[in-house]
Amino acid sequence: MASLPVNSVSSKLGQVNPWSTELFDCFSDSSLCCKTCCCPCITFGQNAEIIDQGSSSCFLNASLYVIMHHFTGCGLSFLYGYFYRRKLRHQYGLKQSPCHDICVHCCCHYCALCQEQRELRSQGYDMLIGWQANVERQNRGVTMAPMAYGGMKR
Repeated sequence: MASLPVNSVSSKLGQVNPWSTELFDCFSDSSLCCKTCCCPCITFGQNAEIIDQGSSSCFLNASLYVIMHHFTGCGLSFLYGYFYRRKLRHQYGLKQSPCHDICVHCCCHYCALCQEQRELRSQGYDMLIGWQANVERQNRGVTMAPMAYGGMKR
């Protein structure tokens, strides 16, 4: 399996890092907010591909999300989102904020998806090119400092 991009951070045992943006900073990136409100499966699929380090595709995760969202009355898509939020938090040593991951996805699902994508962007990922292209970009030595979207970087 390919290695993580240069800007990614491995979580250290016991280390708790803050999120790069707050849960309700959705409007700091209005295009992400609109994309997630209109088609959350795309945001979820992009996030999941990066979190899974390319072991699953954006298309596969987006398709599963749509199936769960439409055929189970949204319940399973929230659980699916919770699973990936938890996985993201563990990869980067992020704190559970503002409450437990399951509550965040059940009460503020779209905001959670946006926050997770902003976090991945701040870790240096280009969400439009997918996992493999991010790894190839790193291997070519094309690296960028993490970008603060909407000026909300702490």
